[in-house]
Amino acid sequence: MRRQRAAPLFLRVYDRRMRRTSSVAVAGALLVTSAWGQSPTGAGQLPAGNGQDIAAAQCTPCHDVGRLVYPGYTREGWQSVIGRMTKLGATVTPEQLPLLTGYLAHAFPERPPPAARIIPGNVRVTFKEWAVATPGAFPHDPLATADGAIWYTGQRASLLGRIDPASGAIREYPTSIPDSGPHGLVADDAGNIWFTANSAGYIGKLDPASGAITAYRMPDERARDPHTAVFDRHGVLWFTVQGANFVGRLVPQTGEVRLAAPPTAHALPYGIVVSSQGVPFFAEFGTNRIGRIDPDTLDVREYVLPNAGSRPRRLGVTSDDAIWYSDYARGYIGRLDPGSGATREWPSPGGAASLPYGITALNDVIWFSESGVRPNTLVRFDPRSEKFQSWAIPSGGGVVRNMMPTRDGRIVLAESGVGKLALAEVQ
Repeated sequence: MRRQRAAPLFLRVYDRRMRRTSSVAVAGALLVTSAWGQSPTGAGQLPAGNGQDIAAAQCTPCHDVGRLVYPGYTREGWQSVIGRMTKLGATVTPEQLPLLTGYLAHAFPERPPPAARIIPGNVRVTFKEWAVATPGAFPHDPLATADGAIWYTGQRASLLGRIDPASGAIREYPTSIPDSGPHGLVADDAGNIWFTANSAGYIGKLDPASGAITAYRMPDERARDPHTAVFDRHGVLWFTVQGANFVGRLVPQTGEVRLAAPPTAHALPYGIVVSSQGVPFFAEFGTNRIGRIDPDTLDVREYVLPNAGSRPRRLGVTSDDAIWYSDYARGYIGRLDPGSGATREWPSPGGAASLPYGITALNDVIWFSESGVRPNTLVRFDPRSEKFQSWAIPSGGGVVRNMMPTRDGRIVLAESGVGKLALAEVQ
C-alpha cells in the first residue's frame, strides 16, 4: 500500500498467516508465477473488479501480486490487514476502504493449506511447547540464550518475553516506546537482549536485570522497519531493513549506525547470517538474489540464484561457510557456495505449496519449517545423504517464521499464529 506523500514509499512485507493451497485455478497459478518472477507489478496483472485501481495504486508498488494471492483472507481478515497497514502510515480513505476490502476478499480469498507430508527416518524428535503470557502477542522470533532461557519478541503486543524452560515461568518486558513491533532478536556476550523495532525505526537493547531499554535510531527516516539482526565475532550488529531496502551496521561501543542499499531495487532484505570469516550474507526476498556485505566498506555484492522465480527468505550457514536458504516461493531449499557462486537445490517434502520459512543449521545438518502445510512441519535435511525427515509440530505451528539451535543441540521455534514457543529435543 502507498504511504502518504510526506513519507517515502516503502512498507514492510507482512508475515501474516502465510498459507497456500496445493491446487489452484490455472489462471491464478499463472498470475503467481508471473508476479513472483519480477519486481512490483501493476494493475495489468491484478484481476479485474471494482477496486482494482485502488489495489494497483496502493498495494502493488511495494508488494508482488503473489503476496496477495497467498495466503488470501476472508473479508474480515483483509479488514484487519488494511487496518494494520494504515497504522503504519498507509493511506486508504473512508470511501476507498469498503471498495478495497471487497475487491481483495473477492479476488484473493482465503485458501485452505495442503496437508503436511511426514517423512519417516531414524532421528527422534520430541517437542515441548509454552504459550506466551500475553494472548495475541504474536511471538515472531525465538532466542536461546547461554543461561538456557528462551526469549521471544511479542510483535503485536510490543514486548519481549523470557521463558524459564525448567519451571515454565515467563517474564515479559514491554518496550519503552509504544507500538514498536519487536521482530528480530539476538543476544550479546554480556547478556543484553537486542531487538529490531519493526514498526518504529530503531534497534533496541534490553538490560534484563533492570528492564531498561536503549533505543538506537536509524540515521535515515525511510528506514522505519528494521527486520532481522545478527552479531559478528567482533560484537558488531548487522541487520536488514526490509521494506526500506537497506542493510545496516550498528557498533554498540559507539552507537554508530550506518545503512547501505543493495544494488537491486525492491530487494526486500530479510534473513541475515554471518560466516565464520565475519562476512554478513542476507536474503533478498523481493528477488532471486542473496547479498553479501563487505564488513569494512558496506558494499553489497549480489549472487543471482538460477531460477528467476526464487524468493529466498531465511538463511542458515554451515561450517564450510556455505549459505543455505529457504525458497519460500517455489518450495525448495538451496545451498550457495559463495566462493564459486554455485548453487544446488532440493524440493521440500511438502511440495511447491509448502512455503519453507524458518531455517537453521545444527551440526551441519539443515533444519527448516514448512509454513504452508497443515500442520506446519519441522524438517531435517542431511546434506551428506541428501535425505529428508519431517515431523508435525504438535500445536500446528501457526507459521514458524524463525528458529535457532541451542548450545546443547536442541532447536527453538516461535509459533506465531498459535501464540507458542517450542523446544525440539533431537535424539
